[in-house]
Amino acid sequence: MVDRSWIERVSQLARLELNEEEKEKLLPQLQRILDFVSELKEVNTEGVEPFVPEAEETPMREDEPHKSFSQEEALMNAPQKERGFFVVPRIVEV
Repeated sequence: MVDRSWIERVSQLARLELNEEEKEKLLPQLQRILDFVSELKEVNTEGVEPFVPEAEETPMREDEPHKSFSQEEALMNAPQKERGFFVVPRIVEV
Protein backbone atom coordinates (compact mmCIF):
# COMPACT_ATOMS: atom_id res chain seq x y z
CA MET A 1 0.00 0.00 0.00
CA VAL A 2 1.33 3.39 -0.99
CA ASP A 3 1.26 5.91 1.82
CA ARG A 4 2.80 9.28 2.51
CA SER A 5 5.94 7.88 4.18
CA TRP A 6 6.52 5.60 1.17
CA ILE A 7 6.27 8.59 -1.22
CA GLU A 8 8.67 10.60 0.93
CA ARG A 9 11.20 7.75 1.10
CA VAL A 10 11.12 7.10 -2.65
CA SER A 11 11.40 10.79 -3.47
CA GLN A 12 14.36 11.06 -1.08
CA LEU A 13 16.10 8.09 -2.74
CA ALA A 14 15.45 9.60 -6.17
CA ARG A 15 16.61 12.98 -4.89
CA LEU A 16 13.33 14.61 -5.90
CA GLU A 17 12.02 17.61 -4.03
CA LEU A 18 8.24 17.30 -4.01
CA ASN A 19 5.85 19.83 -2.56
CA GLU A 20 2.72 18.75 -0.70
CA GLU A 21 0.50 19.05 -3.78
CA GLU A 22 2.81 16.82 -5.82
CA LYS A 23 2.92 14.21 -3.06
CA GLU A 24 -0.88 14.13 -2.88
CA LYS A 25 -1.10 13.77 -6.67
CA LEU A 26 1.43 10.93 -6.70
CA LEU A 27 -0.29 8.81 -4.05
CA PRO A 28 -3.20 7.57 -6.21
CA GLN A 29 -1.06 7.39 -9.37
CA LEU A 30 1.52 5.12 -7.80
CA GLN A 31 -1.16 3.01 -6.16
CA ARG A 32 -2.80 2.43 -9.59
CA ILE A 33 0.57 1.42 -11.04
CA LEU A 34 1.19 -1.08 -8.24
CA ASP A 35 -2.35 -2.45 -8.56
CA PHE A 36 -1.78 -3.00 -12.29
CA VAL A 37 1.49 -4.82 -11.65
CA SER A 38 -0.33 -7.05 -9.16
CA GLU A 39 -2.90 -7.87 -11.85
CA LEU A 40 -0.11 -8.83 -14.24
CA LYS A 41 1.22 -11.31 -11.68
CA GLU A 42 -2.11 -13.17 -11.91
CA VAL A 43 -1.85 -13.78 -15.68
CA ASN A 44 -1.36 -17.44 -16.52
CA THR A 45 1.91 -17.68 -18.44
CA GLU A 46 2.24 -21.45 -18.30
CA GLY A 47 3.70 -22.75 -21.55
CA VAL A 48 4.73 -19.28 -22.73
CA GLU A 49 8.39 -19.08 -23.56
CA PRO A 50 10.16 -16.02 -22.21
CA PHE A 51 11.16 -13.47 -24.82
CA VAL A 52 14.91 -13.16 -24.93
CA PRO A 53 16.15 -11.12 -27.88
CA GLU A 54 19.29 -12.35 -29.55
CA ALA A 55 22.10 -10.02 -28.65
CA GLU A 56 24.76 -9.48 -31.22
CA GLU A 57 28.29 -9.28 -30.01
CA THR A 58 29.46 -5.74 -29.38
CA PRO A 59 31.88 -4.73 -32.11
CA MET A 60 35.31 -4.06 -30.70
CA ARG A 61 37.96 -1.75 -32.03
CA GLU A 62 41.63 -1.59 -31.45
CA ASP A 63 42.59 0.51 -28.45
CA GLU A 64 44.86 2.96 -30.17
CA PRO A 65 46.00 6.25 -28.69
CA HIS A 66 44.81 9.38 -30.45
CA LYS A 67 44.83 13.12 -29.88
CA SER A 68 42.35 14.20 -27.21
CA PHE A 69 40.91 17.53 -26.18
CA SER A 70 43.02 20.05 -24.36
CA GLN A 71 41.78 21.09 -20.92
CA GLU A 72 40.60 24.41 -22.34
CA GLU A 73 38.66 22.69 -25.15
CA ALA A 74 37.04 20.25 -22.73
CA LEU A 75 35.88 23.07 -20.45
CA MET A 76 34.88 25.43 -23.25
CA ASN A 77 31.10 24.77 -22.98
CA ALA A 78 30.96 23.89 -19.29
CA PRO A 79 28.16 25.77 -17.53
CA GLN A 80 30.36 26.05 -14.43
CA LYS A 81 34.09 25.61 -14.04
CA GLU A 82 36.59 26.42 -11.33
CA ARG A 83 40.39 26.23 -11.34
CA GLY A 84 40.41 24.09 -14.48
CA PHE A 85 37.72 21.60 -13.36
CA PHE A 86 34.01 21.05 -14.03
CA VAL A 87 31.77 22.16 -11.16
CA VAL A 88 28.91 19.73 -10.52
CA PRO A 89 26.29 19.47 -7.78
CA ARG A 90 27.23 17.41 -4.72
CA ILE A 91 25.30 14.13 -4.73
CA VAL A 92 26.95 12.36 -1.81
CA GLU A 93 26.28 13.70 1.65
CA VAL A 94 29.27 13.71 3.96
